Amino acid sequence: MAEYQGVIFDFNGTLFFDNDKHVLAWNEISKILRNKEITDQELHEKFNGTPNEQIIRYMTDNQADAEEILKYSRMKESFYREYCRKDRETFHLVKGVTEYFDDLLNAGIPFTIASASIKENIDFFIESFHLDRWIAPDQIVYDDGTYKNKIAMFKDASKKIGVPLSECRIYEDSYSGIRSGYEAGCRQLVIICEKEKEAEYQILPGVIETRQDFDGVTFQKGQN
Repeated sequence: MAEYQGVIFDFNGTLFFDNDKHVLAWNEISKILRNKEITDQELHEKFNGTPNEQIIRYMTDNQADAEEILKYSRMKESFYREYCRKDRETFHLVKGVTEYFDDLLNAGIPFTIASASIKENIDFFIESFHLDRWIAPDQIVYDDGTYKNKIAMFKDASKKIGVPLSECRIYEDSYSGIRSGYEAGCRQLVIICEKEKEAEYQILPGVIETRQDFDGVTFQKGQN
């Protein structure tokens, strides 16, 4: 596998398995806005890896104003954090993540997170998982309302770690994230997914590997 000089991680569904919590939270918002829950197709095509503003605009047929978008975005994330707190058994980083973080630090490979989460959630993750042991909080890219899409997030993350996307490896879990990473210029996309979905992801542009967690992932110069 090709060598890389920097790493950008998606967070939700990649470093932390929490998709069910997002579904529960978005279902609450969807019932308020549309009197129905979201569908599996919507989840994969419209929701995963997409900033809250775009999702809320989608659910309101682009009728929500800035104040409503902020209101429902904060409401959704409040629901989400509460669901996380309640499920203590699954409230931890994915297997192998901390070991890989340590390995990258020891190898001098810069890395950061580019997430569609809002600041309140990023703060929640930093506090809960002690992410600042590895990544300076101001280096984390999140949905602060200034990014047009995940492509822009990846590009900013690349600038923050000082490594061109052509020399970065991106870890993602969603179709939209894969597409955004590739369009941003990355050609080393590793996908965290369920075993039965590997074949679907392996044929996508830029995808070099699929796996279920980070167990055994290391950085070795000239070998990874």
